[in-house]
Amino acid sequence: MGREFVDLFDRWAESYDDTVHGIDEEYKEVFSNYNLILQAVANGAHGNAIEFGVGTGNLTGLLKSKGLSVTGIEPSSKMREISSKKHPSISVVDGDFLNYPTPDTGIDTFVSTYAFHHLTDEEKKEAVKQYSKSLNRGGKVVFADTMFIDDTAKQRMIKQAEKRGFYNLAQDLRTEYYTTIPYLSTIFQEAGFEIEFTSLNPYVWLLNAVKKDQ
Repeated sequence: MGREFVDLFDRWAESYDDTVHGIDEEYKEVFSNYNLILQAVANGAHGNAIEFGVGTGNLTGLLKSKGLSVTGIEPSSKMREISSKKHPSISVVDGDFLNYPTPDTGIDTFVSTYAFHHLTDEEKKEAVKQYSKSLNRGGKVVFADTMFIDDTAKQRMIKQAEKRGFYNLAQDLRTEYYTTIPYLSTIFQEAGFEIEFTSLNPYVWLLNAVKKDQ
């Protein structure tokens, strides 16, 4: 459920904002258009929102400024500490993509950026089924994350990273659970969602899924 990455994010917490804003050349392309990516996710959210993988609270701030009711879910204690200092009025709790509180008024939107890949494909499928049950009528899942058109495209990006000397990036692409758009389309459709994808940079796509009326 992504918990195997908690230590990594505890160590990364202090430098995370520098990385996403292009300080690290190796990951600069992964985080290109970062502010626009966060805004695209925020634009798609409404009502009571659950944010997975809050990190340092960058998306949280946009959701708050939009006037949404936000509950943040973050398994890294170091990340929770930073995000809570940025947004003391927002509740950020320990949890993950499969373990989260449900407000009495229900959930209208699940949002996340750069995090869903921490689940295996089977865990993603389980999570999506759960979201369909948790969401209010007309609810949405709005995620932005690294994903690929197919496995061939993924392998091509790994080779490109190696050719540029970006060996840490290549290793990340190999070992983390980055998946494909066809797989995500299948599991969301099977769970009763209408789904569309929009490319936001060479690595990141916006996933916008709306729960169909049952």
